[in-house]
Amino acid sequence: MTTQLEAPEITVTKAGGAIGAVIGNVQLGGDLPAETVAAIRQALLDHKVIFFREQHHLDDAGQLAFAKLLGTPTLAHPTSKSLEGAEHVLPIDSDYGKANSWHTDVTFVDRIPAISLLRAVTLPAYGGATTWANTVTAYKNLPPALQALVDRLWAVHSNVYDYAGRVDETRIGGVDVKVEEHRKQFVSKLFETEHPVVRVHPETGERSLVLGHFVRRFVGFTSAETTALFQLLQNRITNLDNTVRWQWQPGDLAIWDNRATQHYGVADYDDQPRRLHRITLAGDVPVSVDGVRSTPRTGDAKHFSSLDN
Repeated sequence: MTTQLEAPEITVTKAGGAIGAVIGNVQLGGDLPAETVAAIRQALLDHKVIFFREQHHLDDAGQLAFAKLLGTPTLAHPTSKSLEGAEHVLPIDSDYGKANSWHTDVTFVDRIPAISLLRAVTLPAYGGATTWANTVTAYKNLPPALQALVDRLWAVHSNVYDYAGRVDETRIGGVDVKVEEHRKQFVSKLFETEHPVVRVHPETGERSLVLGHFVRRFVGFTSAETTALFQLLQNRITNLDNTVRWQWQPGDLAIWDNRATQHYGVADYDDQPRRLHRITLAGDVPVSVDGVRSTPRTGDAKHFSSLDN
């Protein structure tokens, strides 16, 4: 189904039943009129992740200029290095490991980014898609009794996570030097934050699940109980009917609502190079259904991001 928004003639075509849309008839940049930016933002709120094809003209500066129309850019990452000379741009590079597990960006800090923008730079000849899941519909589809439980549940998120993941037995000690360097930098400063498992979206009022691979434990639950409940909820989020899969092409840009989604970079491209550039926009501190804000336990992320509230 394709719908036509008001001028300037942007098209919005659904990419999946539960999540995702392709936006057409627009050339992205920092000079878009306010009504176009508003239409793009509304499409993002409606569909959670939106995709743009044929944006070959964009470079890092153009991506940043457009991003600033949607919000205030954060630094590239709380711990990882930015692109050289571009403090707001994080290179997502297969050379440093593959983030092939479900997550929401940077949930280990209190001020979770609101929006992420990812642009294709170098793509493999096959594979390398990214899949997104809708954490709003996942919550809506929970049985009422389970909703009542998770409405009161809190989780501790941490960046102590094996972001690189794999061991290469062909290398000395089984460790890829670049991957190990990236891992050490990722955990060079410890962050832990206690978030509500259900947050209220500051723009739409929708409830969504705040989970993903940065969760270490549920407050008040044992390790075994955390594992069982976490898997139950994650399975609801990542059910294939609740996802959309995007096969990248040169010139593509994806934008997602980081307050309402999880995503997964599919590592099915062997040893081919894959590189994308990400910019994140400042968000708010999540608020529970009872109006209680997330609490940082370890680490101060003020250097990373301002607050949007």
